[in-house]
Amino acid sequence: MTRRISIADFLPCETPDAWIEEALKHPELLLIDHANCEKKAANTALNLMFRYTERTGLLKKMSRLAREELRHFEQVLAFMIRRGVDYVHIGPSRYAEGLRKHLRKAEPGRLIDILIIGAYIEARSCERFEKLAPYLDEELGNFYRSLLRSESRHFTDYLGLARGYAGEPIDKRLAFFAEIEKALILEPDDELRFHSGPPAVTAG
Repeated sequence: MTRRISIADFLPCETPDAWIEEALKHPELLLIDHANCEKKAANTALNLMFRYTERTGLLKKMSRLAREELRHFEQVLAFMIRRGVDYVHIGPSRYAEGLRKHLRKAEPGRLIDILIIGAYIEARSCERFEKLAPYLDEELGNFYRSLLRSESRHFTDYLGLARGYAGEPIDKRLAFFAEIEKALILEPDDELRFHSGPPAVTAG
């Protein structure tokens, strides 16, 4: 039986304090990107359902995941409306694409990689919710804490599906993506996003 791994043990590094400090300076931007992340997470689950219709276990878990992510999007949007935050367009961070550009092309490797990447994205989201919550106002902090259970289950679902469909140990592939994820989280970014690295230091 595979030991259940915690998010802290799974992630290759902690979110830098510099990212937390920068995020707290831009709560409106963080809400907008959070809403975008929830939409993208639902879209990923739906795409998997359409692409892998023969995998019943995946269909069941992704159907539930898509519903929950859309519900979270609705909740974030409600926060934005109450707080007068306009839902303006902002570009994505380099995080998800930085992971996905390493997808294998042939199956089942491609599916396994998508699921592993999903596990890293959900785990990092969960870690950042937990890191931010103590510093936010009570309403938003409680909301982020309420997301921890579902986001943690999404991480577990993705990781369990990857292990189940691989038919062999995936430790080497997990380690491969861990190094990429770590670099994306620790290397400086010019723009703040929910999954960006710490802010780049500009000369001046």
